[in-house]
Amino acid sequence: MNFVQPIRDQEKVDAIKAYFRKDSQRNYLLFLMGINTGLRVSDILKLKVGDVKEKHITIREQKTGKQKWIMITPALRRELKACIGDRQDDEFLFKSRQGGNKPIGRSMAYKILRNAATAFKLKDIGTHTMRKTFGYHFYQQTKDVAMLQEIFNHSSPDITLKYIGVNQDGMDKAMSKFRI
Repeated sequence: MNFVQPIRDQEKVDAIKAYFRKDSQRNYLLFLMGINTGLRVSDILKLKVGDVKEKHITIREQKTGKQKWIMITPALRRELKACIGDRQDDEFLFKSRQGGNKPIGRSMAYKILRNAATAFKLKDIGTHTMRKTFGYHFYQQTKDVAMLQEIFNHSSPDITLKYIGVNQDGMDKAMSKFRI
């Protein structure tokens, strides 16, 4: 498995949002959900319209089996309302175009993100990039590694910082100043 990176540059995040908005409402919402909740793609794809109509999303994480309660940010809430309109509560939020009420699969979510990565010449991008992008920007805005550790269910702050690429940023900065 390849190691994926967060999208660190806010301008790139905004450009990718615009790219998805123009391309597909479903794909735009998928990207927004990933970068605004920090959920794993496996949990995002299971969401139904009714799951996102309240102030919080309540799920049982597929990977850990733990119950999770995530607040929907005001900006995400506005986008959700605009996108879901009068869709039925039992409809999958990220419905496959192959008919029926089935969600897209992980491989389709990966393909969607890879297309954006190609369009923006980004490397080391995968479905986990959305979760890491959320973590990276959450940390940059709050500097609260303990809170992020809890959101991600990590066992230590060091794991969280490594996971979101902050340690790598520090190493890169130190190496750029290093002379011998």
